[in-house]
Amino acid sequence: MPSTPLRVAVVCSSNQNRSMEAHNILSKRSFNVRSFGTGTHVKLPGPAPDKPNVYDFKTTYEQMYSDLHKKDKELYTQNGILHMLDRNKRIKPRPERFQNCKDHFDLVITCEERVYDQVVEDLNSREQETCQPVHVINVDIQDNHEEATLGAFLICELCQCIQHTDDMENEIDELLQEFEDKSGRTFLHTVCFY
Repeated sequence: MPSTPLRVAVVCSSNQNRSMEAHNILSKRSFNVRSFGTGTHVKLPGPAPDKPNVYDFKTTYEQMYSDLHKKDKELYTQNGILHMLDRNKRIKPRPERFQNCKDHFDLVITCEERVYDQVVEDLNSREQETCQPVHVINVDIQDNHEEATLGAFLICELCQCIQHTDDMENEIDELLQEFEDKSGRTFLHTVCFY
């Protein structure tokens, strides 16, 4: 078992729902965790599918909450967005972009294949300095509140299993295969280097 806790990053598109739910669960289980988005902007559902609320990554969760509360408190309470933003602001001040973070992680878990591709592309475009491996794993999670919660518990269970391996580098493929069989989901996995 590793003597230090795994350094985990959880990444979705806007650092709002899926990555923040997993961040919340993992931090409660004492993991060294951070969460990110890979999008160019933060998008939240709006009054119609073609009218999302779009924010810069510098916008705080508190500012988003206040903005949506003013726009239509009833709508954003009913669809769970205000509740989600309230949770988010208790975890950290604002969303963060993965591409702007230069910290090193042992494990990066993405929540959809497009985000996985963006993370792998970003890591592979960086100049290698330490040759420290980072395992990138994709767990497809639909972007709704219920699936985010179920996905967060699956991610937490996966991280706990990886944390308890004696040799992550040699055991991770077998462990992921067991998780695929157990969960009925297919995981993407690759190794990049810092």
